[in-house]
Amino acid sequence: MKKWTAIVAALAVSFGAAFAIAGEVKSGLEAGAKIGAFQVVKVGGAPNDGVSDGDELCYRCKNGAKPQVMVFTRVGGDAVAKLTKELNAAVAANEDKNLTAFVNVMSADKAAAEKEAKTLAAHSDKVPVVVPVENENGPANYGINPDAEVTILIANKSTVIASKGFTKGEFNAEAVAKIVADVKAAIK
Repeated sequence: MKKWTAIVAALAVSFGAAFAIAGEVKSGLEAGAKIGAFQVVKVGGAPNDGVSDGDELCYRCKNGAKPQVMVFTRVGGDAVAKLTKELNAAVAANEDKNLTAFVNVMSADKAAAEKEAKTLAAHSDKVPVVVPVENENGPANYGINPDAEVTILIANKSTVIASKGFTKGEFNAEAVAKIVADVKAAIK
């Protein structure tokens, strides 16, 4: 576990340096904060995780203190689908390190969020796609900025390592590629 902590720390440094770009917005809990519980409804993905589609639970709690990547998105599209696929591959490749991830789709329109979540879930057999019960802005205790289209939070041992938010149109293939490269470099 010490090796994983060092890896996650390296990821946080790399992740933080990589995204000092235009369009980044402060969103989500700050590094060092404890991640709290929040309820979601599983829409799809990760069919073998012991949770049925339609179940309400706390995935953050289910993942416990394991290293986890939480994605909060208000948009779908190619970049978010690509990130979901890439996280799926990272979780599959790092099961021995207990890496977990889940994607939260948020919207003022819960039906629209569920529809987008189903689309994203088609890309994942390891990463669940959910709609938070607090669906418009995600869990209140996570500080998701209403101006952020996508927020990515990395935690280990129930503590935030890094949190990044992206404004409208800024979460693109380039951002996904950098996130994926940083994750792959950190978990070698």
